[in-house]
Amino acid sequence: MPASNAARIWSLNHQVLTRVMNECAPDIEAVGLEAKEFFVLGEIDDCRYPAELALRLALPKPSVTVYLRNLEAKGFVRREIDPDDLRRHRLVVTPSGIDTLEKALKILSARFDEWLARLDTSEQAELQRLLAKLLN
Repeated sequence: MPASNAARIWSLNHQVLTRVMNECAPDIEAVGLEAKEFFVLGEIDDCRYPAELALRLALPKPSVTVYLRNLEAKGFVRREIDPDDLRRHRLVVTPSGIDTLEKALKILSARFDEWLARLDTSEQAELQRLLAKLLN
């Protein structure tokens, strides 16, 4: 595939995701999360350390630190000593953080469902299949 086609596919995907997120950002903010905090909070279960989060989300480490401080101040995240390495602290999502994340995910899902409704059932299944194939 020529680079221009790959770049166009990437751009279209990015535009869809950005528009969906921008549309639901005010509702997500209403439950207590800024957009980037939402993504950080959503990755903590898979990435227990700030450096891992920065790498996964392609964000600068200082930015992740700011988002984590905000999430801690809101009571959505706490740091605890890592039982496997007592010199390190790992991140844990609090029950309040879990509840808030679930609310935000419902908001995002509802908005994305509106976009997906533009596709029929077979097109939605094909889109899911193709995206899953790219991740394998």
